[in-house]
Amino acid sequence: MRVLVTGRSGQVAQCLQDVAARRDVELVSVGRPYLDLEDPGSVLPAVARLAPDVIVSAAGYTAVDKAETEPAVAYRINGAGAGAVAAAAGQLGVPLIHLSTDYVFDGFKSDPYDEEDIAVPLSVYGASKLEGERQVRAATDNHVILRAAWLYSPYGGNFLKTMLRLAQTRNEIAVVADQRGGPTSAIALAEGVITIARQLTEDVSRELRGTFHFAPAGDASWAEFAAAIMECRRVKTGRSTTIIPIATSDYPTAAQRPANSRLNAQRLAQIHGIRLPHWQWSTQDIAGHLLAREMQEVTT
Repeated sequence: MRVLVTGRSGQVAQCLQDVAARRDVELVSVGRPYLDLEDPGSVLPAVARLAPDVIVSAAGYTAVDKAETEPAVAYRINGAGAGAVAAAAGQLGVPLIHLSTDYVFDGFKSDPYDEEDIAVPLSVYGASKLEGERQVRAATDNHVILRAAWLYSPYGGNFLKTMLRLAQTRNEIAVVADQRGGPTSAIALAEGVITIARQLTEDVSRELRGTFHFAPAGDASWAEFAAAIMECRRVKTGRSTTIIPIATSDYPTAAQRPANSRLNAQRLAQIHGIRLPHWQWSTQDIAGHLLAREMQEVTT
């Protein structure tokens, strides 16, 4: 199976490279200048020459706050760009897995969000990702849209790595405590993408297609997530950093975040057989890996 991934430098794209190598999958990553989501005309030629069995649409505009001041760019990449990738998949007759986000919801629901819940984004970023979903659905029926939240991994910029970096120089870190979600390992997401890719190439049933929520067991506030990271650090290094819970209003950002980013992943489990463990397990694993590398660098 040859899997083509749009984008090279994102944390999901890098995790996909690791997972594909372990699972004997041929993975090809393509990005600028060959495939530029701001230039829809570049997409089909770049994809067609690589003759994939499955396309994973992982590239996108991810600067959540910056999108508030450059909405046209966000919409070109996350909307029209995603649509161009989906159109290429449809023209080539191959399945598409498109990655989306919890930011398509406003966060006002008290329970975890189901796939059928009405999406009402609060930010330009969320609206541009929702437009991408719409264009994917319009371009091809042979798709899976995976919504995920609070991604972290050993790669790229993410909350877990930021917390560990700040802890090197601070005894206390203030973290928002009134937003809740499911901290999600990008490694687990990559594993899920490869599993789904195999299923889509082997089974043409409509049941396997559509929109799915990808989330671990359990949920947390950002402050609780940070506290778990700091506990991993304390156990590993003996050094402690205190997390100070604060309100969202105490840490203003350009883009409004949903207070509730929890996603119900039961449909993914029932149809694709993918069930993630509690988020704390992956947090311990990835934080432990990064801390071991940090300690090795200090001693060499």
